[in-house]
Amino acid sequence: MDIIKRLCDELNLEEKKVSAAVKLIDEGNTIPFIARYRKDVTGNLDDAELRNLFDRLNYLRNLDERINTVLKSIEEQGKLTDELKKQIENVKTLAELEDLYRPYKPKKKTRGSIAKEKGLEPLAKIILEEDVTKDLNEEAKKYINEEKKVLSVEDAINGAKDIVSEVISDDPLIRKFMKDLIEKKGSISSKEVKKDERDTYKIYADYQEPVSAIKPHRYLAINRGENEKCLKVALVYDDEEIITFIRKRYNKKAKFFDIYTEIINDSLKRLIKPSVENEIRSDLFDKASEQSFGVFKKNLKSLLMYPPLKNKDILGFDPGFRTGCKYALIDKLGNPNKKVIDVSYITANSKEQVEISKRKLLNVLKSHHIDYIALGNGTASRESEAVLSELIKENNLPMKVYIVNESGASVYSASKLGEEEFPELPVEKRSAISLARRLMDPLSELVKIDPKAIGVGQYQHDLDQKRLGEVLGGVVEDCVNTVGVNLNTASVSLLKYVSGINKTIAQNIYNYREEHGEFKNREELKKVPKLGEKAYEQCAGFLRIVDGDEPLDNTGVHPESYQFAKEILKEAKIDLKNDDEGTLKLKLSLFNKDKYLEKSGVGELTLDDIIKELEKPGRDIRDDVKIVELDNNVKSIEDLKVGMILTGTVRNIADFGAFVDINVHQDGLVHISEIANKYIRHPSEVLSINDIVKVKVISVDPISKRIGLSIKQAK
Repeated sequence: MDIIKRLCDELNLEEKKVSAAVKLIDEGNTIPFIARYRKDVTGNLDDAELRNLFDRLNYLRNLDERINTVLKSIEEQGKLTDELKKQIENVKTLAELEDLYRPYKPKKKTRGSIAKEKGLEPLAKIILEEDVTKDLNEEAKKYINEEKKVLSVEDAINGAKDIVSEVISDDPLIRKFMKDLIEKKGSISSKEVKKDERDTYKIYADYQEPVSAIKPHRYLAINRGENEKCLKVALVYDDEEIITFIRKRYNKKAKFFDIYTEIINDSLKRLIKPSVENEIRSDLFDKASEQSFGVFKKNLKSLLMYPPLKNKDILGFDPGFRTGCKYALIDKLGNPNKKVIDVSYITANSKEQVEISKRKLLNVLKSHHIDYIALGNGTASRESEAVLSELIKENNLPMKVYIVNESGASVYSASKLGEEEFPELPVEKRSAISLARRLMDPLSELVKIDPKAIGVGQYQHDLDQKRLGEVLGGVVEDCVNTVGVNLNTASVSLLKYVSGINKTIAQNIYNYREEHGEFKNREELKKVPKLGEKAYEQCAGFLRIVDGDEPLDNTGVHPESYQFAKEILKEAKIDLKNDDEGTLKLKLSLFNKDKYLEKSGVGELTLDDIIKELEKPGRDIRDDVKIVELDNNVKSIEDLKVGMILTGTVRNIADFGAFVDINVHQDGLVHISEIANKYIRHPSEVLSINDIVKVKVISVDPISKRIGLSIKQAK
């Protein structure tokens, strides 16, 4: 197989770009490194294109390996013809290959194989060749053999029929015809067999939709209902076209009509249908899964790339009723103030206890510089916000309350990592610190949690968990390397996502920093145990050192390009340490890029990136955060009324709509039809995670805890 050509055709990319990317991947370079520092080599393929190429490369290499295995197996059987070899070499998918291999694949014991062991193949051949010169019953008498347990003519003919049934079921053309027929004309249906507590599958209780039209999220919902034994799911299609097709291939003589009727019915019901239907449903699941992976990727990226709140003092506030509200203050570097970690009972049932807690909390708010309060959106969030807002307003305090998504916070708090970071604190108080840090720098804090626990996406638990982990891990890796990492403050959790750095090297970097103090320059990385030349090449450009020996270490310029960067600084008469941003931009705008390209030999795309980095050393590509205060007065789902206009935060996006947190302990659904006044194919076209939106309540069901919202009606 010409894998490079296949990749070019599939991905619609030039051969030069694909060949260069594959070569770089095979040399052990990471996707972030190739995307950022080898643009001139790959023709500016971005990380998304490279990851797609990487996935397809692995798939095609596995396919190529399997093709060779299949060819060898069939050849060893002495059954490999030139035509079959050509068919196998030209397959597009593993499923297509396995269909071709099916007749030659060593089988476990089947009715057909048992019949062959009894010596009934010659009798089956009479049926397959429709030999009218022979009487089947008379021929069958020849095979009666008590030792082989062929006791009658009927036994012999039934065995021959079993062999023919398997021949038909293994025919790749029949399987392809049936798959095409079902995919084009078939439907998938579901019937309710039992209700769950929330009647989740109500709309699928008596449901049917064409296989060709069913949306990924609907298939995943039906599939989950079947797994939970709430739904019975089936494929619906007309057998007659398949039977007619089989007869055209195997039954051309009227004498054999009746026996082929029995054989075809048996082959279809017992062998072909279960296998082909499973393949079709597996294909539907795979397509739906890939769509869900795409939704997860977009949502996770939006969440991780949400702008940080820099240089702010933040009070993390984890609300609760029975155990009280845990709070913790972190400084501008994210370090907790050990004197301000406590529990407040502002949501208690006792009025006396509430008043005492309010006075104590007010003292904290007045005694410490606090820019923002990061309030978790879980249980007692709205009640806590009401008290906090009251204290702030009545006492004219400068801080503002910001609602933070709690998803995964408890996972971190109870994790080994949470225990290692704060061994002296109970689980509950760690979560308050985590909430504050999530507001300060979402990326740095959320990398401490398994991406699958963050709570964005659709039908997460129904998907292939290994594949989901790989996909989401790739998103985190791309985000971390796109932003860059402060080498002297980064946690092990953050460092392990940096290009070229694994968990062991990340821990070694942390240990080296603890033992020798802050890194003064990137070159010092080479002293870290197990961080060799290749790892250094892959990671150095993504690690930043603020106020170190070398100003370029606080930029995204790779050390391999320092020579060019210093020549540019010299020619443009730039002092990277002392020139302000405006001066840097002005001087670089006067720099003769074309003339430098001619004499330096550096690639144009690389030069553009170097100049961009020199314009703003230490830059963070994430924008300044826009803090929006929620102004809702409702506290629970019981307070909601149809027609209310509220403010909410987009917490999750799925194929069918967006889930918006209006702080009543249950997210509301804005169906895709209620998002915009124009047609959109997917909610992510107009919405992102953490967007603040105005919504109108269009339906409320407190019993099932379902809330319908509309964005377009709130405008």
